[in-house]
Amino acid sequence: MSTFIGQLVGFAAIVFLVVRYVVPPVRRLMAARQEAVRQQLQDAAAAADRLTESTTAHSKAVEAAKAESKRVVDEAQADAKRITEQLAAQAGLEAERIKSQGSRQVDLLRTQLTRQLRLELGHEAVRQAGELVRNYVADPAQQSATVDRFLDDLDAMAPAAADVQYPLMTKMRSSSRVALVNLTERFTTVAKDLDNKALSALSSELVSVAQMLDREIVVTRYLTVPAEDAGPRVRLIERLLSGKVGDVTLEVLRAAVSERWSANSDLIDALEHLSRQALLEVAERENKVDEVEEQLFRFSRILDVQPRLAILLGDYAVPVEGRVGLLRKVLDSASITVNPIVAALLTQTVELLRGGRPKRPCSSSRRWRWRAAARSSPRSARQPT
Repeated sequence: MSTFIGQLVGFAAIVFLVVRYVVPPVRRLMAARQEAVRQQLQDAAAAADRLTESTTAHSKAVEAAKAESKRVVDEAQADAKRITEQLAAQAGLEAERIKSQGSRQVDLLRTQLTRQLRLELGHEAVRQAGELVRNYVADPAQQSATVDRFLDDLDAMAPAAADVQYPLMTKMRSSSRVALVNLTERFTTVAKDLDNKALSALSSELVSVAQMLDREIVVTRYLTVPAEDAGPRVRLIERLLSGKVGDVTLEVLRAAVSERWSANSDLIDALEHLSRQALLEVAERENKVDEVEEQLFRFSRILDVQPRLAILLGDYAVPVEGRVGLLRKVLDSASITVNPIVAALLTQTVELLRGGRPKRPCSSSRRWRWRAAARSSPRSARQPT
C-alpha cells in the first residue's frame, strides 16, 4: 500500500511538474504554431487574391495593349494613306507645272526658230532677188526697159489716194491694219447684241485694260508675239482678266490677242479705238452724233485758243488724276450741258496719254469729230488735217 501511495505521489508530482513546467511552454508553442499557421493561411489567401488581381490586371493590360496597338496601326495606315494622297497630289501638280513649263519652252523655242528661219529666208530671198536683178539689168536693153517700166509704175501710183477707213491706220503697218479691220468687224458683231449700258461698260473696261497693258510692258510684248498659235496668248489674257471684266469684254480681248500686230503699241491703240467706237455707237443709237460732233468741235476750238490748257491736259508726266480733274472743271464751267459721251471721250483721251511725245487732246477730239461725222454722213465726212 505504501508502495502504491508512493507511486501515486510520485505520479502526482510528475503530473504537477508536467502541468507546471511542461504544459505552458507546449501550449505557448502550440498557440504560436497555430498563429503561424493562421498567418500563413492568411498570407496564402492574400497571395491567391493578389494572383487573381495580377491575372486580371495582366488580362486587362493585354487587352489594352491590343487596343492600343490596333489604334496605332489604324492611325499609321490613315497617315500612310493621307501622305500617299498628298504625295500623289503634289506629284500631279508638279507634273502639270513641268508640262506647262515645257509647253512654254517649246512655244518659245518654236517662235525663236520661226523668227530665225524667217530672217534667214528673207536674207536668202533678198540675196537671190538681188542676184536675179543684177543678172537681168546687166543687159543694156533690159536696163532701158526696166527704167521705162519703173517710170510708168510711178506715174500709175502718183495719183492714187490712200483709202484709210480709220485715222489710226495711217501709222500702222499692214499686219496691224488687217488686225484692226478684223477686230473692228468682230466688235461690230458683238455690239449689235448689247444695249447702251453694256456698251458703256465695255468702253470703260477696255480703257482699264489698255491702261494695264501700257503699264505692264512685258505682258503686252508677250500678247503681241507673232506666233502662229494664238492659244497661249488667249490663255494668258483669260488668266489675267477672267472674272475681272465682263464676258463681252473678255471675248473682244480674246479676238484682239488672236490677231497679229506689227508693234506692241498697236494692240493698245486698237483697244483705245474700240473703247471710243463703243461710245460713238451709243451716241448713234441715241441720235446724238451731231451733238457729240458739235461739242467736240467746240472743245477743239477752245484748245486752239487756249494752248496752255492743251499743254496742261497733254502733259503725261503729271498724274492723271490732276489732268482729269482739270478737264472736269473745264467741262463743268461750260456754258452748255456737256453730253456724257463727250465727257467720257475726252476723259479717256486724257487718261490714255502715254510716254514719248505728248499728244494734244485737240488732235484726238478732231479725230472723234471726223468719226462722228462719218457715222452720221459717210459721204460728206473727211479726215481733218
